[in-house]
Amino acid sequence: MNKQRLILALFLILGVSGALYFSPLLQSPFLHLSKTIKLIYLGQTEGIQNSFTKHFNQAATITQLEEKNRYYERELLTLHQVSDEYHNLLREANSSITTVPSVELTRTISYVRMGDPHKLWIEMDHFNPTHVYGLLYRGYVAGIVVSNNRSPMALLNGDIKSSYAVSIGNSQAPGIARGNNERRLVIEFIPTWIPIFVGDEVVTSGLDQIFLSGLKVGKVVSISRASGYQSASVEPYFYAKNPAYFHVITKVR
Repeated sequence: MNKQRLILALFLILGVSGALYFSPLLQSPFLHLSKTIKLIYLGQTEGIQNSFTKHFNQAATITQLEEKNRYYERELLTLHQVSDEYHNLLREANSSITTVPSVELTRTISYVRMGDPHKLWIEMDHFNPTHVYGLLYRGYVAGIVVSNNRSPMALLNGDIKSSYAVSIGNSQAPGIARGNNERRLVIEFIPTWIPIFVGDEVVTSGLDQIFLSGLKVGKVVSISRASGYQSASVEPYFYAKNPAYFHVITKVR
């Protein structure tokens, strides 16, 4: 009798686990509860850490430096866009400087699934589930942000669904960068008539309206040809290192 009850309990556990894993409808309330608990925990731990730091390390000075650091990171992106527009003006006489990018500092909550280092839940104040956002870490391209059950999910560079438009080297060869579930990125659909070389720097092109142009992605380490296109393997400047904070580009222009 006990054995039958144990088998029945195991089947029930497996059934519930399978339903939660494969059904977004059932996942949604559990994900919401889980993220709420994690946010409360992060808020409390950060509050304790900040109190400890301020108590022992000159609170006023540290607060000012933290604020300045965030300000200068945003200003770096602004200056980058102005510089990029300036070079476009030199190449295209009809180009004009319009607006500065809108950037939001966002906090990492947790992995979406254990064992997958390329997907993270993140916290955003103003999130549009229909929009795809560019993700940065210290000025380097880190991936994209998409909607999962109407919540912001970061797909880091290594994720196979993380893709964006890039240009390569001095020839500015166009291509699409995507993850490969490995450390290195793959750039596909590079025209064969445009020369690219090992060591070329890869930057965002801005043509997908996810990133502004010229943000650094990585360097080409190998090149191959197939189906009328070139492909390149790229060593990224950013790889999943579990940072606590990212910057999200909420508006390019």
